[in-house]
Amino acid sequence: MSLDTLSDMPFLDHLEELRIRLIKSISAVLVFAIAAFVFSEQIMGFMSGPVEKVYFMAPTEAFMVQIKISLLVGVLAAAPVLIYQLWMFILPGLYEKEVKIVFPIVIASTIFFYGGGAFCLFYVIPIALKFLMKFGGDNLEPLISVSEYFVFVTRMVLAFAIVFELPVVSYFLGRVGILSSRMLGKGRRYAVVIILVLSAVLTPPDIFSQMALGVPLYLLYELSILIVYLTGKREKHRYDKDDSEKPERDKDPYAG
Repeated sequence: MSLDTLSDMPFLDHLEELRIRLIKSISAVLVFAIAAFVFSEQIMGFMSGPVEKVYFMAPTEAFMVQIKISLLVGVLAAAPVLIYQLWMFILPGLYEKEVKIVFPIVIASTIFFYGGGAFCLFYVIPIALKFLMKFGGDNLEPLISVSEYFVFVTRMVLAFAIVFELPVVSYFLGRVGILSSRMLGKGRRYAVVIILVLSAVLTPPDIFSQMALGVPLYLLYELSILIVYLTGKREKHRYDKDDSEKPERDKDPYAG
């Protein structure tokens, strides 16, 4: 189906397109989840590496956690498919010049998604657990439920994977003229409040986990300002040659 045909689709056809994209996305997750279930015990052993041992408190708890692990791995493994389907659904609403950056953005989104998850799993979580375990002192021994541990790891990994998409999303919005570096700079004070709220919602209720997400997220926000500013300058020079689609850009990204 051509881009012009997609752009002229009526509302119901857009809903049908959304339905097809969702079916493909869910199917990809289920396929990877089923494959992951075969190795769910090994995956759980890998995830629980930072702690000596985890326990299940109910007869069905271990089984349910293995199912949840399979679904989590299914989502993570299918991330390239999910990101691709999302961008292909957005594609019809873009101009021809904007379409050219979609596939590089899909690749960048996938890299940042996995990068954020890996950074959390291999660096943040071990440090967070080591820090939190110190509060037990010499008199308390940790008895960590497998389900609670899984929820802790899942929330942290997914939170980092999602927020690491901020520079990619900012780059795209800047390229299409929706976002400018000056807007991001002036909104910095509000961004700090939003970051604090997101850190409290997306992570477990301890200050270390919230700071572990909040600090990188703020740095990503500053990186997004720089990315939008630099790509805006390049866009300005490029559009000087063709004024038919020249976006409005502000000069100072750090004013506010």
